[in-house]
Parts: sequence; C-alpha cells; structure tokens
Amino acid sequence: MLTRKQHELLIFIDRHLRETGFSPSFEEMKAALALKSKSGIHRLITALEERGFLRRRAHRARALEVIRLPENLAPRPPRAAPKAPEAPLGPNVIRGPFAASIAPRPQPESNDNAAVTLPLYGRIAAGVPIEALRDNGTSVDVPAALIGSGDHYALEVAGDSMIDAGILDGDTVIINRADTAENGAIVVALVDENEVTLKRLRRRGNSIALEPANPRHETRIFGPDRVKVQGRLVGLLRRY
Repeated sequence: MLTRKQHELLIFIDRHLRETGFSPSFEEMKAALALKSKSGIHRLITALEERGFLRRRAHRARALEVIRLPENLAPRPPRAAPKAPEAPLGPNVIRGPFAASIAPRPQPESNDNAAVTLPLYGRIAAGVPIEALRDNGTSVDVPAALIGSGDHYALEVAGDSMIDAGILDGDTVIINRADTAENGAIVVALVDENEVTLKRLRRRGNSIALEPANPRHETRIFGPDRVKVQGRLVGLLRRY
C-alpha cells in the first residue's frame, strides 16, 4: 500500500513519461509535490523501488521507469506516436533593412572543423582602452568549438603575468564580451577608464582585486567603481 505522497509521485512520473517520453527532473518532482528539498523525493523514489513500482536505469540521468501502477488505477493508454509533418518545412528567414556598415558575423558551421572569424585586438598595454586597440583590418580564424553564444573578440597577450594559468607572452586569447564575471574568472578589466589588463577577478568585500598568475607580480586592489569588466576568457590559441 502506498502513502499519499508516494501515490502522487508515481502518478506524476507516469504521466510525465507518457507525455514527454522521458522522466521528470528532481526539481520538477519537488515542485509537483510541493516539497522543500530533493531529499524527500529521493526517499519517495527509493520506497517506490522497494515496492516494485519504479525502476532506475543505471548510469543514466533522469532514467526512471514505471513498472506497474496501483491496482485501483485504470490501465495506461499506449503512448501516441508523433504525427509526421504534412509537408516539409522551409527555412525560417527574416528579411529586413540591415545597415550596410554592419557586417554580418560568420556563424559556426555544423562540423567540428568549422572556423569563425573574430576581430583581433592589439596587445594589452597600460594606458590604452580596449576599443582603441582594435585594428579593423586584423582578424583571426578560431575553431567554432572554442566559442559559444554571444559576442567574442581576440586579444594578443603581452607579458608573463599569467604564466601560471597557462597563458604565455604572445598567446592569443579568446574573450566573450561581457560586463560581469563570476568570482575567480580570468577577465579583461578596464582600470580607471584607461588601463586594460588580463587578470583573475576576486571580490573582497567592497573592493576588487586583480590577481596575476605569477608570484613575481603583485595583486592590485581597487574600489568597485574603478574597475569595469570588458570580457571573460573562454579560450586560447598558441603558435609554435
């Protein structure tokens, strides 16, 4: 005999499987049963397994299988097969007036060898804002697998302040343009509106520390209004 919560969870999992073809996540189960923690869901699933109502498939995420339902429930209807489309769907194309001065960004191709062309900014140097480093005639081809969504650019690294993070003088780093970053991320930071540097970002109370990855260089600490994040490191290219 099942408790009320066990019964509710079993019915929810069975309905989700029939409607979607895969089992619900723990968050979905927790919300459906109005429970406050996932541990309660774990206990209910274990109890249903012990009673022979559920089975977990090993080494697979979200892989619950309903073996049987309580006897007082009607048999489950077979899952309906998906309907075939009546006609092939064409590409979804948006047409409109695009400014001639804005060149379209190359999109990653579907194969692993595809390349994306990114603008290559100059070497990071004190006293030069990041936008001033850009040379409109310089770009670099980057494997599409190195980047995700969003706007990206490339930078040439100058100096040895990040060698312990595997970033060497002359390397090309791939930067995801952003104005925020998580604590501990390696970022392009603009200091006092005129100095650009590649460092690890640390928040310390009301201050921001820019940490090098080389004991020969010192960590610099600033007030929060003195540092602006201009991008996060997402990849690195090196020529031998």
